[in-house]
Amino acid sequence: MSATAAETTTEPRRKRSFSFPSAITTLAIVTLAVWVAAIFIPSGRYQHDEVGAPVPGSFEQVESPLSFGERVQQLVLSPVNGLYGIQDAASGFVDTENLGRMFGSIGVVMFIMALGAFISVSFSTRSLEVAVASMADRVGSRGWLLVAGIMVLFSLLGSTMGFSVETFGFYPLLIPLFLALGYDRMVAAAAIVLGALTGSMASTVNPFSIGVASGEAGVSIGDGIVLRVVLWVVLTAMAVAFVLRYAARVRRDPSTSLVGFAQPASDDEEEASPVAPGTRLDRTQRWVLAITVATFALMIFSVIPWSSIFGATAGPAEDEIVHQTTTEPYWFELGWWFPQLTMLFVLAAVLVGVVARMGEGRIVSLIGRGAADMIGPAIVILLARGVSVIMTNTETLDTVLNAMERAVEGTSAAVFTALVTVVNIPLAFLIPSSSGHATLAMPLLAPLGDFAGVSRALVITAFQMGHGLMLLVAPTNAVVVGGLAIAKVGYDKYLRFVWPLLVANLVVVLVILGIAAGAG
Repeated sequence: MSATAAETTTEPRRKRSFSFPSAITTLAIVTLAVWVAAIFIPSGRYQHDEVGAPVPGSFEQVESPLSFGERVQQLVLSPVNGLYGIQDAASGFVDTENLGRMFGSIGVVMFIMALGAFISVSFSTRSLEVAVASMADRVGSRGWLLVAGIMVLFSLLGSTMGFSVETFGFYPLLIPLFLALGYDRMVAAAAIVLGALTGSMASTVNPFSIGVASGEAGVSIGDGIVLRVVLWVVLTAMAVAFVLRYAARVRRDPSTSLVGFAQPASDDEEEASPVAPGTRLDRTQRWVLAITVATFALMIFSVIPWSSIFGATAGPAEDEIVHQTTTEPYWFELGWWFPQLTMLFVLAAVLVGVVARMGEGRIVSLIGRGAADMIGPAIVILLARGVSVIMTNTETLDTVLNAMERAVEGTSAAVFTALVTVVNIPLAFLIPSSSGHATLAMPLLAPLGDFAGVSRALVITAFQMGHGLMLLVAPTNAVVVGGLAIAKVGYDKYLRFVWPLLVANLVVVLVILGIAAGAG
């Protein structure tokens, strides 16, 4: 035996370090954990009124609607139901063979795949790379202003119209820009996720959270708006300061980055050469950039429910899933949602290819490649939705609601307000939809607030704070897990990054709500 061989055989084995599972594996584990928990949670059912809201005091335990074999089937089919499951109008059961309303996330999946197609075609022209390099040169050391401006804009949109899933389109645009400015991918992901979700948490006139909750509680959407504006200002300022502090640190010392600076590339992705200093957009690239700007501007304009925001109305018929409000739309409103947005990006991708004179074969190839790049985030999103399907089909959501109702009953005003926030945190894990959460929780909480001496407007604000706090980190929230998957930021790294802000938010929210409850 040679000396080299002997050295090889005597070399000690390296200990394999723990690696946090991928987003898909994490969601699979969460799905299994929720399924196991649903076995031990008794099934229960509230009676519901004519608009589908639960009637306080009507809860009763029922026999489980599923045998153990059927529960296993629900576990296996949860990703499929999470993609295109349909909820039966009478029973509420979610299945792919039902007639009713779409419960699955097929709309979001199609949207991000169309987005991937558009980004693939437009990036192939290098117009965005040249524009990003030029903007980075102009911004220079003032990059923090861009980060703050983006976060405040997204927070404002989130607060007024629930702008969150629409942010998926901005990752491919902002990540290269922030990297060029000396930041890492965590800064880009945090600016988008925390910007939009902090705004949604501190909703002011968002018709799909505050609007639905106000309608269920029987109060005006304007009631309590002063307190909500104060919370929006405070929480948005905290989020911006938190991200800017991290951004400044990693720009000053790249070794402190939680995720590194390189953008992970797929095995078959060609390595693009860097943009040479002083490179300017040619005529074709300017046209592509104009199409890109117009496409994203149209997306934002088309989804904003202008009449509902300025009319400040409320009603239980407002629906986040289909993006409909109870207010008569203005004549200029488009009222688009995922079907229209999907085709917007597909058509924009084709238009970019035609303008760039790519040819039919290359356009089709780039569209297919871009859509394929979004398969990973799509799987994450449908798995997250599948968790809600399990809780719905096992009829355990109402049991959780009843436990929440009993937890806050008979407490003082300040304690009641704090408990409303706290008990809605875990419930938001199971019901990430703000409109769905409000429809279920507010008919139970609003009457209890009357007995505790807490105004219904304050109950709504406390509910929204609890819901929003959980959505900042919930693995069942497509905005978080889908956005992190697109940004290629590990969920564990994001949790490590965001937990101090989450704790600070909770403390500040409880203090402000406690003061408001004490003041009457």
